This record gives sequence, C-alpha cells and structure tokens, in this order.
Amino acid sequence: MTSLSRRSGIPSFLAMDIAREAGARQAAGDSIVRLDVGQPTFGAPQAAIDAAARAMRAETLGYTDALGAAPLRRAIAAWYGRSHGVEVAPERIIITVGASGAFQLAFLALFDPGDRVALVSPGYPPYRHILTALGVEPALVAARIEDGLQMRASHLAEAERGGPIAGALIASPGNPTGSMIPDAALLEIAAACRARDIPLISDEIYHGLTYEAPARSLVDQGAIVISSFSKYWAMTGWRIGWIVAPEPLVKPIERLAQNLFIAAPAVAQTAALGALLADEECEARRAVYAESRAVLMRELPGLGLPLVAPPDGGFYAFVDIGARGDDSLAFCRRALAEAGVAMSPGVDFCDARGGRWVRIAYPQRADVVIEGLERLRRWLG
Repeated sequence: MTSLSRRSGIPSFLAMDIAREAGARQAAGDSIVRLDVGQPTFGAPQAAIDAAARAMRAETLGYTDALGAAPLRRAIAAWYGRSHGVEVAPERIIITVGASGAFQLAFLALFDPGDRVALVSPGYPPYRHILTALGVEPALVAARIEDGLQMRASHLAEAERGGPIAGALIASPGNPTGSMIPDAALLEIAAACRARDIPLISDEIYHGLTYEAPARSLVDQGAIVISSFSKYWAMTGWRIGWIVAPEPLVKPIERLAQNLFIAAPAVAQTAALGALLADEECEARRAVYAESRAVLMRELPGLGLPLVAPPDGGFYAFVDIGARGDDSLAFCRRALAEAGVAMSPGVDFCDARGGRWVRIAYPQRADVVIEGLERLRRWLG
C-alpha cells in the first residue's frame, strides 16, 4: 500500500478508544466500572430474542427488500401512532443497518461534496466525521450553556456566516449531554429550515428514554427522522435502525441501500419486530436508568463535577472537570488507570471547549453507578 484516501484521515471516535482500553483492562483481570459507552447493560428484550430464535429455526433468513421487511415497517408506523399520536405511512419507513447506516444513507441522498451542514458543538462525533468522509463540511456552531448545549433556530444564521448551508442536523435528547430541545424551539428550527428550503435531519434515537417530559418527534414536520433499536430497546449489537423519509426521498435512499448494504440483517429485523411488543420490559429498564440518573444528580456536585447541561433524557451526564484541569482525555485515561473508572472525554464531542468536560454514561443499575462514584471520590480526594 502506497497511499490512503483523504477521507480515511477522519479523527478517531475517542469514546470507542477508551472503551477498547477499558475492555482490555477487564480482559486482563482488572476491575473496571464502565461509565463510558452509551450501551445498555441489559441486552435485547426477551420478546426480541424469542422472535429471532423462532426465525432461525424456521426461516431461511435471506435478503429482505432493501427498504426493509414489510411487517417491521408496518409495525414501526403503528408505533408512531401509539407513541406520538401521528400517522406515518409504512412506505416512508426505511430499515437500516443501525442509525449509523441511516446517517450514511441520508447524507448521501441529500448532500453533495462541498455542501455545508449546520450542527452544534458539542455533539455526537460521527455526525461530523461521516460528513467529512463524504466531502461535506460540518458547519459547526457553538451551543450555549443557557440552551442546554442544544441547537436553536438562531444557530442556522450563525452557520450561514461561513457560506450557504444545505441542511441541518439536531438530536433531542442529545449525546453527550442528554439535554432536550423544548418543543417550541424544535418547531422554530423546523420552520426555519422550511423557510430556507433545506432538509432537517432529526436524530431521535433516545426517544423513549426521557424522565420528566416526553420527547417530541418531528416526524410530522417534514424532517428526515432517524432512529434505532439500540437504546430504548437495548439492541446495540443487532445493528438495526430506521429512517422516516419524506416520500420523494424514499426511492433515492432505496437505490443507495440496494448498492451499499443490499438490506439490513434479516434476523435483526425479525428481532426488532418482537422488541416492539416489549413495552413493559423496556419501561422497567427505563426506571432503572432513572434511579441511576437520580444518584448522579445528587452526588456529582459533591465530587466537584457539576453538570454542564440538564440530563433530560438518554443516559448521559455531561460534567465540568475545570476544577481539575482542562485536559479531559488525560483525565479520563488517568481515571481508568488509577481509579478503575471508564468515562468519555469531552474533546471527543467538542474540540474547542471539550477539554474541561467529561461524559458519564449510566445505562445500568444504580449500585454500579454508586461504586463508580465512590472510586472517583477516593481518587479525587
């Protein structure tokens, strides 16, 4: 090999680097409290496992249609009716290889090299890394603390100072903060995108995981909605997600899916169909996350790790380590090596300000979170 493509030079996803280091230490016999990766510790709901097991015994599990198996598309459409009170045509739903596959398909369908897409910082690193790999410029604007580090309609004008924007991307609840965009502000962002005649992509992967108020979907506002079975349904490794696309976008995405992925895994689609029947189990798990969240909100200030944004949903607490320095990557590596606690550095989510921020993930039982906080208490002195 004599050369590499420029697109391969995107930065690492540092949260995954920390996760690899934490996993290696665990494999070597170290006791590590995992507060790093946003991955539920429970695994798929029993109904999903049962559905997959039945299918593996009775079906060939070949390719499905590139848009996804029709029964799953219909079931997701029905879920929007139950959960959000909106009618969604199953024909608008595209089953994807996780939310990551959904972003790739949406970005490829919507944007050309040289386009600019507005998004706020801090934010989920693969948003900007996937865009960059595709030759699309992430038009980053700094989110404000007083806005919960979330986008507002005014940020679109800020992004346009660097040139025209071809679209915008939001996430509510967001990663790394867990904060939500108020309903009125969501509608203002959607209206501002319509006024500019640009697409709005709404990452709704953490819907279902909220603790004080439900999350509003923009599926009825013309947005391209992306979601997944990874978080609420705890099916990260099954790699199964979806897009709700405006009708004119379905066929272009289908062509891309046919050529890039053929189809999402058939067994994962079958499992996802079962997961949609697991409301009681998923709600019990959300109650566990809520208990862990309450522990963090109560204990973090006393550790000198104040919250930077309200943890409205998901399972993240974004904290300020400024009293301990401004190198969050070094802080996380030391915490892993010296305290046995894995966390994710803020510089992964925000180059400019992330040196003093750290993300703590709590998709697990409160006793695990308490143990991690006790280790941090001893380590921080």
